[in-house]
Amino acid sequence: MNYETPLDTQSSDPLPDDDAARGVIARASAFCRRRPLVAIGVVAVLVAALYVLLHSSDQDDPFASPDDSQLPVVSVIAPGAGAVTGRVEATGTLAARREMPVGSVGEGGRVISVPVEPGDWVRQGQVLAVIDRSVQSQQIAADAAQLEVAIADAKLAQANLDRGLKLVDRGFISKADIDRLLATRDGAVARVNVARAQLGEQRARTARLDIIAPAAGLLLTRNVEPGQVVAGGATVLFSIARGGEMEMLAKVSETDLALLTTGIAAEVIPAGTQKVFAGQIWQISPVIDQQTRQGTVRIALAYAPELRPGGFASAFLSSQAVSAPVLPESAILSDQKGAFVYVLGKDDKVVRRAVRTGLVTDKGIVIEQGLTGKEKVVVRAGAFLAAGDKVKPRLVKSTVR
Repeated sequence: MNYETPLDTQSSDPLPDDDAARGVIARASAFCRRRPLVAIGVVAVLVAALYVLLHSSDQDDPFASPDDSQLPVVSVIAPGAGAVTGRVEATGTLAARREMPVGSVGEGGRVISVPVEPGDWVRQGQVLAVIDRSVQSQQIAADAAQLEVAIADAKLAQANLDRGLKLVDRGFISKADIDRLLATRDGAVARVNVARAQLGEQRARTARLDIIAPAAGLLLTRNVEPGQVVAGGATVLFSIARGGEMEMLAKVSETDLALLTTGIAAEVIPAGTQKVFAGQIWQISPVIDQQTRQGTVRIALAYAPELRPGGFASAFLSSQAVSAPVLPESAILSDQKGAFVYVLGKDDKVVRRAVRTGLVTDKGIVIEQGLTGKEKVVVRAGAFLAAGDKVKPRLVKSTVR
């Protein structure tokens, strides 16, 4: 029996690992045979990426900054500096420009009638209230009678003096008698003058009982009714706007107050209406309120039914012309440090520039401090920039000049 069996090195059973590797290779080969274009595309992409990396503008630094074509394009303007007429907005109350309080200047008494109402136009000397004068009328009659008695005594004294002068030449009366007759006549004449003055005084007192308008104007208030007893003094019974002239007491900050002068035109809009009334500044308060840091500007207005004293109103004032740059609102930014703009610096890099804004006009915002007007200012997209960023500027024509 033969116990040796020869080893078959050509066995068809492969090892397990070899079988897995052959399977992967076989599938990859089959994929490439089926999808040749995909394989070529992958290789092309890899080659292109390698070429760009090796032939970039900065071969030592693949992360170099982009060229000018990749810089952000921003619009810039050169605002310049010119005369700008400011516009100040203020609020306040309406009032009579010259309000005249009217009271009783006489000794007073019971009011009989009040022939006027608030809103009436009154003329100078017109009776506003009539006060009972029955007692004063009797006193006038008595004084008039006293005057007549004094006149009669004066006539008698004059007649006695005339007769005495005729008799003195004949020696019937002495010179001393003539002196007494002359003194009696002079005393009688003096008493006539006293009686006449007393009568005039009483008539004047009686005339002052009636309350009359001291000047023509618009009657604003009435604080008396028939049957009421009034006394002479400081009690205000009526108030009159002389000539119907009105005004607005506008409150203005001390900064804006320095830009205003008398004679400047103003537009006033009362609350509850859109009607605009033309006015003019006629007085500026010399004092600033220490609490509110505001002053009062008095704006003269002509009479109109819509202008009611005590009402609220808004005013727009044209301030003095100032020479300063003017920028659109989009160019001005702000943060916790205050207002600022971006100006174009060296190598087209933006630089932060702190500014102080002033008046707001129809053309834009006045820059009081921080710019000369010769700088190139970023007008838009400033919120997306930071100091030191390099940009590609595009100069545009200013829209505020």
